[in-house]
Amino acid sequence: MREMKSKEKTILDRIKCLEDAIFKGREYLETGAHAHWHGFKPIFAEKVKDGKILPPHKDWVKNVFVPSHEKALMENQKILEKLTQQKRKVANKGKERIR
Repeated sequence: MREMKSKEKTILDRIKCLEDAIFKGREYLETGAHAHWHGFKPIFAEKVKDGKILPPHKDWVKNVFVPSHEKALMENQKILEKLTQQKRKVANKGKERIR
């Protein structure tokens, strides 16, 4: 039972982070805010022009970053739903045994 709570907490934390990333991605597309947020930083090398680090390309944020995070969010929500269903099944079995 304790393991289920830690799994749920971990998934809920992950969902919160994904929602925050999606929000920042959409806000960047609309207003340009969060242009230098660490979640947008490239893995290997940043693009530099005239000595300034360039923000991510808006097409990349729109077509790659946001959709991949939305997909991960949906997958985590499904996992959380499965965990809660398992928790209900275990609780219902316990009630049946008591009767």
